Amino acid sequence: MLRSKQLLIVIILSFFSATYALAQSFRASDKSPMDMAYFPDNFAHDRSDGDKAILRVTYSRPYKKGRNVFGGIVPFDKVSRTGANEVPEIKVYRDIKIGEQTLKAGVYALFTIPSKDGWTIIFSSDLDYWGAYSYNKDNDVLRAKAVLKSTNAVIEQFSIQFSEDGKNKGLMYFAWDTTIAELSFSY
Repeated sequence: MLRSKQLLIVIILSFFSATYALAQSFRASDKSPMDMAYFPDNFAHDRSDGDKAILRVTYSRPYKKGRNVFGGIVPFDKVSRTGANEVPEIKVYRDIKIGEQTLKAGVYALFTIPSKDGWTIIFSSDLDYWGAYSYNKDNDVLRAKAVLKSTNAVIEQFSIQFSEDGKNKGLMYFAWDTTIAELSFSY
């Protein structure tokens, strides 16, 4: 009888030790949560017109937290990861046009070069990077200029959103602090 109690105690202690050790091995949550934006942005709901997603962006959303964003933590005229953590991925479900250029259906990394006068949006075939430290211009698939707008309201958390802009046209917005970069496309 004593041996079964000892065995039971050893099993219980082993269970709690293993549970504690397992809980300690998980890393903390990211400070910049991951998000996803779709175009059309209401595609996830039942659409009476039967449209399916054309674009999807997966990205991380850093906070301003009182910091100077553009020209500060995000330097002007240098390649940026476009948000935080891993470089965002954009999935293009069917070919789109950005200006006169065609972006073929596929998955791309989304880099930006913010400047005071406008942003360069870069679609790259170089996927799965943390930050922009390993950016390689040779892997650019398409570069396009985004128009800058400003807002009086401070946008605390970096955000990417889409809106429709007429028949078969859309706008992609990159917004943070008091800056909004707008890229138009057609499909």
